[in-house]
Amino acid sequence: MKNKLSVAYGIIALALFALAAHIFFIQNNNSDEYNKRIMSQRQSRYESRTLAYRRGDIYDRNGTRLASSEKVYIMILDPSQMNQAEYPTEGGEKVRNVIEPTIQALSEFFGFDPEDLRKQITEHPDSAYIRYKRDISYTDKQDFEAYAAELNSQYAASDDATVRMNRVDGVWFEETYKRVYPYGSLACNVIGFSSSDGTVGTGGVEQYYNSTLIGTNGREYGYLDDEADLEKVIRPATDGDNLVLTIDSTVQNIVEKYLDEWKNGDIGSKSAACIVMNVKNGEILGMASTRTFDLNDPYTPGDFTEEEIYEYGIDEAVSDYRLKHPDLEPITSAQVPEYYSHDEIMELGETIAMYQNWRNLTISDTFEPGSTQKIFTVAGALEENIISENTSFDCTGNVRLSDGVNSWRINCVNRNGHGILDVKGGITQSCNVVMMNIGFAEGSETFMKYERIFGFGGYTGIDLPAEANTLELGFTTDSIGRTQLATNTFGQNYNCTMIQMAAAYASVLNGGYYYKPHVVKQILSADGALKEDVQPLLVRETVSSSTCDFIKDALVETVESGTGSAAKVPGYTVGGKTGTAQKQPRSDKTYVVSFCGYAPADDPTILCYVVIDEPALPGEEAAHSSFASEIFSKIMSEVLPAMNIYPEDGSEIEAMTPDTLLPEDEGDGMVAMGSAAAAGEEGTEAETEGVQILTNNNGEPVSETITPEEAAAASPPATEEYIQGTDEEGGELPDLLPDDIEAGVAPQPE
Repeated sequence: MKNKLSVAYGIIALALFALAAHIFFIQNNNSDEYNKRIMSQRQSRYESRTLAYRRGDIYDRNGTRLASSEKVYIMILDPSQMNQAEYPTEGGEKVRNVIEPTIQALSEFFGFDPEDLRKQITEHPDSAYIRYKRDISYTDKQDFEAYAAELNSQYAASDDATVRMNRVDGVWFEETYKRVYPYGSLACNVIGFSSSDGTVGTGGVEQYYNSTLIGTNGREYGYLDDEADLEKVIRPATDGDNLVLTIDSTVQNIVEKYLDEWKNGDIGSKSAACIVMNVKNGEILGMASTRTFDLNDPYTPGDFTEEEIYEYGIDEAVSDYRLKHPDLEPITSAQVPEYYSHDEIMELGETIAMYQNWRNLTISDTFEPGSTQKIFTVAGALEENIISENTSFDCTGNVRLSDGVNSWRINCVNRNGHGILDVKGGITQSCNVVMMNIGFAEGSETFMKYERIFGFGGYTGIDLPAEANTLELGFTTDSIGRTQLATNTFGQNYNCTMIQMAAAYASVLNGGYYYKPHVVKQILSADGALKEDVQPLLVRETVSSSTCDFIKDALVETVESGTGSAAKVPGYTVGGKTGTAQKQPRSDKTYVVSFCGYAPADDPTILCYVVIDEPALPGEEAAHSSFASEIFSKIMSEVLPAMNIYPEDGSEIEAMTPDTLLPEDEGDGMVAMGSAAAAGEEGTEAETEGVQILTNNNGEPVSETITPEEAAAASPPATEEYIQGTDEEGGELPDLLPDDIEAGVAPQPE
């Protein structure tokens, strides 16, 4: 009997052990699911959700908020919960009827399409997380939750048993942030914009400082404690840091106002741009172009005309076809309508137009600068003692170069010649003759040395994305020929960016110190504490203070009595240099005109550089740097008092308060550039100063000189190219130059 009891106890013990093991196995492998079911039955949710970080704000230097992130909500549909609530009783009736009442509530309150809601819910019955609608405001969220609660109360109190089964459920809201730009297009190319979820920046500081602006998402976890109560653990989000820009919103608005005035004026242009910089530390105070877009709605083609968009579409379609059909013969622009519909062409064009709007012309576009280059030609020669301030030149209107078989005449701004000019006169009168001779005296090695010192042929390193690399858009000591050297001295046949030219000028104006240009002044933590104070970065010294002082005096005289008279600013003494460059292809007669100036004259502080691409006038009527000089004058007349730099004569000028914010012609016009001889005969003081006297076709010094009258008689009309080729018999050659001469060189009408 005892043995039988022992066996029975043993069997029972084994059964209990097996049952315990099975329970442990089930609990171990299905605990999350059971916890979810339990919480669902208790009308609670097992929660594990992301807590969004807040992208950092962007401020101007005075604390005006230019970009912010406001809290919004994403509407989440939870079909699994809706379906779990709809389970039948033993009699076959549902305890809850959720799906249709919820669809009805959402469509009535938000105006959503009921069929679309029904499709999302029925096609994903097991999903607990469907992002249905972004950017729900806090007010709408609160109002809907109150609306749903009121409906549920009414359902529960109904006398109708069927109505009592209705419930609005399975809808909740997830916190997130929406990027907002309070001033729309203001400083759009400097700021840039971010993706809808705030994780990726496009353009401007939004892109360059993306890793600074973004934060780290947090997490909220839900679990059941020992008492089966729902507990939560929150790992908070870490918000992104804030940026304080060097940009001054007032200055920025002034710049944009006058660029917009030019854009919509009687003349207009393909584009125009401006940089305003503090010359003492490289801070960018204003940076803008006529290519603008609304930061709150960046995915539009902007104000391009339909014709322009269509032309963009034609060009893009040629590339698109080649990409999609690499094994087929490429199509031409004329063939595009045979392969693409009008709507397809316009769609392609709108995309390109959109990208063009996003492009920051001041750092991403390159151009031949023209005569703004001349101060660097002079600065290098002065610094190396190749010339002195008193060195004189005789501008006869042109200079001739030869390869031994063919010869080329390079004409001056003034085809009749300027006559005797000293170095300062060469700058103030924008005489290419003086510059050419200085360049020949320097030689390619010295000239290119100072091109690099002043930052041409590389990057400035500005803290904005997509800065153009100009290394391949100029020459090296080994590659530059004699005619290329000559034309480079007056700013043709090499390319630079606006930011390169502005930074180079600033180094001359501040006494010879090249600062890295930058647009961010400070980085603050999310709670406003200073994390980094961005100090001006001195990259190198360029030239001596004595050389800088001479150049500054020449720039003041250029405005007072030279080619930059249209840049005068009432009440102030300003300095600056004009620039006019002919674009490729030269035969099109299209121009880039510019003015780079500063104030005040006795203490250079504010630099303003204006560039206009292709003024909308025919041929050489467009070749007037005075267009840019006049914009400079208007901008500086308001920027200077806004920056607390007041008129020298004590007169009062009312500082401009932007509406959007609370917080003369050069005289040479359309004639071409060139080079000519230094003053004096062979062996004179001019020669001992290191200036080579050019009078023969080989560019060698001889005693014979060409008088201005002779030069005038030999000069071609102003509409001809400034490099004129002739054969040994004096016959005119086409614009084809020998190996060391750039083919297709064109006139520089300043």
